[in-house]
Amino acid sequence: MQWVDFLRWAHVLGATLLFGTGLGIAFFMYLAHRTGDPGLIAHVAGTVVIADAMFTATAVVLQPITGFTLARYAGWPLTEGWILLSLLLYVLAGIFWLPVLWIQRELRNLARSAARAGDPLPKIINVSFVSGSPAVGQRLLRCC
Repeated sequence: MQWVDFLRWAHVLGATLLFGTGLGIAFFMYLAHRTGDPGLIAHVAGTVVIADAMFTATAVVLQPITGFTLARYAGWPLTEGWILLSLLLYVLAGIFWLPVLWIQRELRNLARSAARAGDPLPKIINVSFVSGSPAVGQRLLRCC
């Protein structure tokens, strides 16, 4: 296999990881929160945080590297219409992804605290950062 074939394969695999991991994480977080069990939510959220670090973050770093190298190999300038648009969309997706990392960690930490205290899920949802502010858990769940 030539190096360019390997780069193409790696680029497609990276896109698949980004899309598939994102869908899988959202699906499992949704199912865990439906149970109302803080212990289960904490476990699933902990696994989600690890999966995001291992798979999504790796693909996020490698995707532009393989894309840039493939574009250079093909002789396409990065200002080519579809390449520029895909780069802008990639950055936009990243802007939305970064807060999700924080939200996942916060939900994990809230669930862990509730599980240790033996509190039911509604107490996770009703926790507030500041008195009078909207409930943290509820806001975080709506974001995801």
